[in-house]
Amino acid sequence: MSLFATKSIERIKAEAEESGDRTLKRALGPINLVTLGIGAIIGTGIFVLTGQVAAMRTGPAIVISMVIAGIVSALAGLCYSEFASTVPIAGSAYTYGYATLGEFIAWIIGWDLILEYALGAATVAVGWSGYLVSILKDVGIQFPAALSAAPGTEVETAEGLVIAVFNLPAVLITAIVTTLLVIGIRESANVNSAIVIIKVAVIVMIIGFGGMFVNSANWHPFIPQNTGTLGEYGWSGIMRGAGLIFFAYIGFDAVSTAAQEAKHPQKDMPVGILGSLAICTVLYVVVSGIMVGLVPYQQLAGPAPMAVAVDAAAQKAVGTSWGSIMSFMPFLVKLGAIMGLSSTMVVMMLGQPRIFYSMAKDGLLPGFASKVHPKFRTPYITTLITGFVVAVAAGFTPIMILGELVSIGTLLAFVIVSVGIIFLRYKAPDLHRPFKTPFVPVIPILSALVSLALMVFLTRATWERLIIWMVIGLVIYFAYGYRKSKLRLAEASGNPVTAD
Repeated sequence: MSLFATKSIERIKAEAEESGDRTLKRALGPINLVTLGIGAIIGTGIFVLTGQVAAMRTGPAIVISMVIAGIVSALAGLCYSEFASTVPIAGSAYTYGYATLGEFIAWIIGWDLILEYALGAATVAVGWSGYLVSILKDVGIQFPAALSAAPGTEVETAEGLVIAVFNLPAVLITAIVTTLLVIGIRESANVNSAIVIIKVAVIVMIIGFGGMFVNSANWHPFIPQNTGTLGEYGWSGIMRGAGLIFFAYIGFDAVSTAAQEAKHPQKDMPVGILGSLAICTVLYVVVSGIMVGLVPYQQLAGPAPMAVAVDAAAQKAVGTSWGSIMSFMPFLVKLGAIMGLSSTMVVMMLGQPRIFYSMAKDGLLPGFASKVHPKFRTPYITTLITGFVVAVAAGFTPIMILGELVSIGTLLAFVIVSVGIIFLRYKAPDLHRPFKTPFVPVIPILSALVSLALMVFLTRATWERLIIWMVIGLVIYFAYGYRKSKLRLAEASGNPVTAD
């Protein structure tokens, strides 16, 4: 069987039915989908990486990077919408790739998605740690600096710089989330909506109150002069910043996975995806502009840059009519950030075991990866494995390295999904598509090209890590997945594939 043999859409849907993945009730309208998208998008990207990218790559021009990343996400979102409405099955881009580009590409996507989900969760955990340490400091508790960041990180304290050896809070929150996911957690629509309200309220408070204390001098020069190194300020810094801050938009594909529950997918999916992206882009552009206006951008390189900006606003408000209100702002913002990041982490760590589950059902991973706990009915083994990987990454890896890996991994998935739309249109022109990506092949080609462009501007070290990661994945595939593939074994025996 060819490496690029595909699994038909009909077979994918049939296997889902046989394994108990029944059709879900179509109950979500456009507002529900927009809310879902906003809840998934607002997370570590805006609370942590925005300030760090501004400090090291773009300066005040972070707002331009935000717009570029938003456009790239919107193009990819159109492609995701078509796949989500055509193949509304668990597995996300992995399943899409299996249906259009073949098993080998599907494996590459599945392996690549570990960078998005597992390392994405690790990035969130590190951001969560930064805000926890900051809020503890506000209430008079000094968390040990040596246990608050990745090994080798310089942590500034009242006694001077301390070299960190381990990020304990990041590991602890990972263990808590992993335990919750093993036991089983159901979030009601009301809880989800409450979390979204908290996240948006934090952003709006920063815009509303922080905007009153902006020092416009901090916006000049708007595009700092390039240092002579590619990607450090100037336009190359803006493009590299867009590739890094792209992490802030990851999560909109959560909307695409809800296609099977949308009342009118053809109309509601683009509204949900593009609507949430548009709202978040506006919020991101404004809040990032205010952050670099409150303090010089060089001061935003720490683990909780938004906290730094809000603290500065509170200090400027002392002695003014807003002083009493602003004195509570740092605590409220940090508390809201911790709550918002916690929910984002849950979503990301829910996704990774489902990818493992889908790959194991296809025989590309060992059978234990598809086992479900007899009592809790959760994929407990893969959840524990995911938790271990996230804990190690969060405890020992700097947040910028994690963010870069997540961004390049997700951009690669976007490239493959975009190309997959063209292949699917060619291979199955008559397939029922509740939503169609407009202007094919122009939009998919443009989506793939701009995603590649952002990948090009990421650092050489990030590319090297991606290549090493993919080589490890190929070794596993040819050593195990290639020989155990159910599609391959079924075609060799002449029998149809059956689900476990």
